[in-house]
Amino acid sequence: MNPSPTPPAFYLTSAIPYVNAQPHIGFAMELVLCDVLARYRRLRGDDVRFCTGTDENSLKNVRAAEAEAVSTRVLVERNAAKFAELRDVLDLSFDDFLRTSADPRHRAGAEKLWAACARNGDIYKKAYRGLYCVGCEQFYAESDLDDGCCPEHQTAPELVDEENYFFRLSAYGARIEQALESGELEIVPQTYRNEVLAFVRGGLEDLSISRSSSRARGWGIEVPGDSDQVMYVWFDALGNYITALDYAEDGALLERYWEQSSDRVHVLGKGITRFHAVYWPALLLSAGLRLPTKIAVHGYLTVDGTKIGKSLGNAIDPTAIANTLGADALRYFLCRHVRSGRDGDFSEPRAAHVRKVELGDQLGNLLNRTVNMVVRYFEGAIPPPGSTESSLSPLATEVQQQFETGFDNFRLDDALSAAWSLVEAANKFAVERAPWKLAKARSEADNESTLSATLYDLAEVLRLCSIYLQPFIPQTAAEIRRQLGLPALAAVHWDDVTRWGGTPVGGRVEPASTLFPRLETAD
Repeated sequence: MNPSPTPPAFYLTSAIPYVNAQPHIGFAMELVLCDVLARYRRLRGDDVRFCTGTDENSLKNVRAAEAEAVSTRVLVERNAAKFAELRDVLDLSFDDFLRTSADPRHRAGAEKLWAACARNGDIYKKAYRGLYCVGCEQFYAESDLDDGCCPEHQTAPELVDEENYFFRLSAYGARIEQALESGELEIVPQTYRNEVLAFVRGGLEDLSISRSSSRARGWGIEVPGDSDQVMYVWFDALGNYITALDYAEDGALLERYWEQSSDRVHVLGKGITRFHAVYWPALLLSAGLRLPTKIAVHGYLTVDGTKIGKSLGNAIDPTAIANTLGADALRYFLCRHVRSGRDGDFSEPRAAHVRKVELGDQLGNLLNRTVNMVVRYFEGAIPPPGSTESSLSPLATEVQQQFETGFDNFRLDDALSAAWSLVEAANKFAVERAPWKLAKARSEADNESTLSATLYDLAEVLRLCSIYLQPFIPQTAAEIRRQLGLPALAAVHWDDVTRWGGTPVGGRVEPASTLFPRLETAD
């Protein structure tokens, strides 16, 4: 007997956020997008490793602690715990959560990455004077400022004059340009690829990769061999993508998910594209490591058209929203009603309305009336399909193609919309067929067979929806399968389970309370 083939390795990361404050719903969206992608690839049978964590060695964390009159360690540990708790709040499935100030894997890995770049001749020391935005944790040229302010945070940067270590970023411009042009390093959507290419073609300047220990208040990872300097937070933080794979020890995870994997995907917000698409590839090239294969960029989540930011005072607590609406309802809104790669606006009343109308009235009612009619008319056993092809079958074939294309292009909203078209079509089909009317005259042979075929088709749509919706709203998908009497989803043969006609005839349905009951706040 031949052994089962090893499934493809798929490595997926979110960016790691600063912990100068508690998490807001903008980062929650990024985690949900990553989780949806991870769950989809697991459904396809891939060996997925999904990593996230917290970026803790930044100057802005130090400043936030000083403002609260607490130690940086106290602030970082308190807020990092809130980010870790999002796993349960949002029903996330990440495999690893790395804290850059506390995980010994990270410190050892960051030191090894520094040593590798130094050994390649790419690190040197010089005096430097420049304008530094603590919010962005980066230097800006005066020409890049917006009326003297950081274009991202609209605050005046600080003038910094000190001696730092520099990385020879300028040596890697041609190689990065070639990777972007050839598709070796893919950036989606295309508009962000074009922006990065323009930046690289404009010429790269060497990058400051350390800060004085005194300015950092001694917080951060010490530069190997120089106790007066700590690593620049972005040098430290970008390394988390490999330190989480035990890069320090050349571990089995690094070999499996980085060196041997054909899919190394970073998901991140548009404001940090340059760090991931230019600086990070250059560090990897210097250290003799492979590049990521894809950088998937999402837009900002806004409130009343304004970017959400901890420093802007308009942050929305994702835990409070999830506790009110439910994790699935929040996940659904963020994936369906925020266009992939674009900014999207969030409001709790709108999210509550979507929960009621789309999840409750459309999906919930479809499930509720289908299983109840199977109980009423067929004693709880799913009836056989019709003798001719269902009118819903061609749509199901189209949906599978659109769904897969959406994921391939990191258009998760398109994938979810494709799946939802089945829900809408099934509801329309139910109204047109009116099985409740057919049941009143089921003594007629034609009515009996049409009733049977109608309820089978509705059950089959729900079965398919339980697969397509599982990455997006996993608790709901599991409940659909439970009420239809179907087994839980595990690693599946995708083309088999998504083919029309998989609902077992005679399977016992288990009616229960309606999905997404009415909320008092939804009016």
